[in-house]
Amino acid sequence: MGIKAHLLFLFILPAGSIASLAQDAAPLVAAGARVAAVHCARCHVVDEVNVFGGISSTPSFPLLVKALADWEDRFQSFHTRPPHPSVIRFEGEVIAPDKPVSIVPVELNYSDIEAIVAYARSLNKRDQ
Repeated sequence: MGIKAHLLFLFILPAGSIASLAQDAAPLVAAGARVAAVHCARCHVVDEVNVFGGISSTPSFPLLVKALADWEDRFQSFHTRPPHPSVIRFEGEVIAPDKPVSIVPVELNYSDIEAIVAYARSLNKRDQ
């Protein structure tokens, strides 16, 4: 969701609704933290939980959300960006026989994308 949409919400929602949205987001952030810890931490440092983990050439989640202006777009579409398409599979997706997987694939639900973005958004807000 872009800045304009966030501003629109501020003007449309009653004052108590903003706090309610923050509470509603907490389970999504927690789900994103779990998905990131289980799957993304194979390659990325996702938080202080695995600060010495990840692959050294792979950017950490905190670096991505703090250094890139388009981080949210990147997180929403990460599964389409190299090298992710060779690793990410979605539940129910059939692997084409001509595209064998060379490592254990990461299997996600499409709802996991929203959870990961919510988790990353929480990382971006921690130091503000």
